[in-house]
Amino acid sequence: MNKELMEALDILEKEKEISKDTLFEAIENSLITACKNHFGKSDNIKVEIDRDTCDFLCYAEKEVVEEEELEDDCLQISLENAREIKSNAQLGDIIHVEIKSKEFGRIATQNAKNVILQKIREEERSVIYNQYFEKEKDIITGIVQRYIGKNISINLGKADGILNESEQVKGEIFKPTERIKVYILEVKNTPKGPRILVSRTHPELVKRLFEAEVTEIKDGTVEIMSIAREAGSRTKMAVRSNNLNVDAVGACVGINGARVNSIVEELRGEKIDIINWDENPGNLIQNALSPAKIVAVFADPDEKTAKVVVPDYQLSLAIGKEGQNARLAARLTGYKIDIKSETQAKDAPGFRYEDYMDEYDEYDEYEEEYEGEPGEEYEGESGEEYGEESREEYTQEPVEEYEEEPAEEYVEEGSEEYAEEYGEAVPETEKYEEE
Repeated sequence: MNKELMEALDILEKEKEISKDTLFEAIENSLITACKNHFGKSDNIKVEIDRDTCDFLCYAEKEVVEEEELEDDCLQISLENAREIKSNAQLGDIIHVEIKSKEFGRIATQNAKNVILQKIREEERSVIYNQYFEKEKDIITGIVQRYIGKNISINLGKADGILNESEQVKGEIFKPTERIKVYILEVKNTPKGPRILVSRTHPELVKRLFEAEVTEIKDGTVEIMSIAREAGSRTKMAVRSNNLNVDAVGACVGINGARVNSIVEELRGEKIDIINWDENPGNLIQNALSPAKIVAVFADPDEKTAKVVVPDYQLSLAIGKEGQNARLAARLTGYKIDIKSETQAKDAPGFRYEDYMDEYDEYDEYEEEYEGEPGEEYEGESGEEYGEESREEYTQEPVEEYEEEPAEEYVEEGSEEYAEEYGEAVPETEKYEEE
């Protein structure tokens, strides 16, 4: 048993995570290379290694010929020499002639060593590549090493990642030896080893942080449906619960905000808005524009557009600083959102309720009676509130105002106020009759 070789292979397998079969294959190839460098040929060279004892045998297959017919010592052997190895050797037999590796020259030995080392390096790079390729699109904790120009080198364990300038959050400054969480964007296999690109700005970084922090998300009870992020400033995330007894937003926030606060701390104070997902586009857009209050939402699922009406004093809040709130809401919902205040929406096409009244059968009679008179009372909080309450609001006051009564009754009573109010003169003959 070759104990030294066995111990060396065990150490390599543990440290480099390279299988013994791969190492045995590397040794076989190195011996064949050494034979080729030593003899000039290796076509008939065979190497056998016992996987259990690590004993190896290197031999050359040679044909037995008459001595006068001997042309190539590497491929042929004389009958006399063959019988020294095998006593019953005959002409034409194939004899296995053992090759002593100790007889190899210095150059052949060095080449064999290089073959083994090269194979070990290739396997080591392959193992590291596969290890990090499995973690692609996931987060990992790394240690900041140094700045390379405007890029940052991050030690990820067995390999280094590159945090490019485009993937850095503006305003974040890292110190060497600082531990940070990064999102693995891509793992490339190169001749110099795996090249790992990481990010701090990707929206999936926030999603993975919540998956690691919130147990309900990890086990599938709460599902993250959509996420929109402006790195370093604000993130909006829509969640829904697959269990009626579990509050999706509450699970993500945690007791006293413990869960979300730990993620905010990791993101260096980035604000996170968590909203409830809704299959109804109108409700989803209303939730996405929080904390602003919404008067009405007109969503077109086919065109993926939405028109939103907000109170005048809520317009700036709905749009957000430099349009951030509306922009994130549009990304989160996938709708192109147009926001106007109540005053702006009164005469804007597509923002008035009468533009959409054909869709509601319960207002057919109302439209015939008051066609072309929108009025201020048309502006409710949402399309769902145009039910019985709204109809009562519009029928109670007009009953007394628009109900026509015979003018003669008022004249007979001698009411001059009626004439003054409606601009109609009372016939003088009737006045005299009253006197």
